[in-house]
Amino acid sequence: MLKSFLRSTDFTASFVVFFVALPLCLGIALASGAPIVSGIIAGVVGGIVVGLISGSHTSVSGPAAGLTVIVLTSIEQLHGFPIFLCALFLAGMIQLIAGLVGAGAIVNFIPSAVIKGMLAAIGIILIMKQFPHSVGYDAAFELDESLGQFPFSGVFSEIDSLLSNFTAGPVIVALVTSVVLLAGESAWLRQTRYLKMIPVSLLAVIAGTLTNIIFEKYLFSLRLNAEHLVNIPQVLKKGNMNHPDFSQWTSIMVWMVAIKIAVVASLETLLSIEATDKLDIQKRVTPANRELLAQGAGNMVSGILGGLPITAVIVRSSANILAGAKTKFSAVLHGILLALFVVACPNLLNKIPLSALAVLLIFVGFKLTKPALYIQHYRNGLNQFLPFIITIVSIILTDLLIGVGIGVLVSYLFVLRNGFQKNIVVTISPNQVHMKLTGNITFLSKALIRTTFDQLAAGNSFFLDLTQAKHIDHDILELFDDLQAKATHRQIIFEKI
Repeated sequence: MLKSFLRSTDFTASFVVFFVALPLCLGIALASGAPIVSGIIAGVVGGIVVGLISGSHTSVSGPAAGLTVIVLTSIEQLHGFPIFLCALFLAGMIQLIAGLVGAGAIVNFIPSAVIKGMLAAIGIILIMKQFPHSVGYDAAFELDESLGQFPFSGVFSEIDSLLSNFTAGPVIVALVTSVVLLAGESAWLRQTRYLKMIPVSLLAVIAGTLTNIIFEKYLFSLRLNAEHLVNIPQVLKKGNMNHPDFSQWTSIMVWMVAIKIAVVASLETLLSIEATDKLDIQKRVTPANRELLAQGAGNMVSGILGGLPITAVIVRSSANILAGAKTKFSAVLHGILLALFVVACPNLLNKIPLSALAVLLIFVGFKLTKPALYIQHYRNGLNQFLPFIITIVSIILTDLLIGVGIGVLVSYLFVLRNGFQKNIVVTISPNQVHMKLTGNITFLSKALIRTTFDQLAAGNSFFLDLTQAKHIDHDILELFDDLQAKATHRQIIFEKI
């Protein structure tokens, strides 16, 4: 049985996912302002704990780029990573409860324009946050998702500091990493027999790391200092692991962060498994509520061990499926490989430049907010474009949950507007307007009826056909009385049938 597994596509897929996940786990931890090892811990827990409990056969879980902004600002708000870990544990508990009560269906009520707007906003913020690291400026850069909390003069002063603090070594490493990532997108290179088996992200990080090794041996003046490199502690040494500070569990701020993590992580997970199921050759369906249970358990464990929030992630899941994965064992084994690697080879990871990981995250951010996405939503009409844009702007100027809430509200307003407009058919001809009302007519139709009437001139006719109206709100009936009185005053013929 072991021999057949070693020869299976699941075994091969686990290594592919491992090589995709490793640089992403490190980069997401960097972007989150958390200890670098927390990204690996989340990857291990996402692979093993979530992988074993989940009902998905092909989905892969781990730290997600979509949560980096929340983690970064939450650590600052809670004044420390241990308190954040308490919030993460509580978030996992909320997800467990959500799974038990059947909340998995909630994703069906979030408009896709809002979700894509959320991801696009995260992409913009990732680019803004990671660009300083890509050029070797590792000071606190205050361009987070809450721009409204900072005076714009402060933002410009930070940009001025950034421009005056370019460091040659990290910039060259970033350029080399970027070239490899761009080259990896070309079809002819990916068709090469051996190169197409290696994830582009891994090749790019290796190229950036080798560049710095060359600097150390031949161009010493360009070598990267320790603060520009990954710093993974010896995990097995006592005192290096972070643990949650449960003494703060009664804090309102801790619960606010927990709810935010639970909501966003659950939404991203449910969207990811929906996309993953579409890629599955066998067209299996992942039970949404069981997935929430699995993610909740994973986040509780990750919080206890000192890891980042976990979600199902589409990039690693796609790599898993394309590598031929058929069962969940590929996801579980990739988590085991991450654990073995960080324990056995931490010194190797410590040679990776932060600028290389930053470039990797910038490319991820660009894919989340690429121009084609804006063009597509514009072509889909204002009812798709406005919620999309408003969600992006709202998230950048406020925070993620408030921004998503505003986007959902705008989308629902469009739904209401389109819904009640379908119940009113207006026919305009010379000197008269014929308005036919069907179905249920609520107060939401007042503006359309009043505006149409106000456009009439003296001597015009206004005909109301109520024969197919099932129900008319009292507000609308009062409006009809008001319009009839105005019609007499303005010499307009007003008739109801």
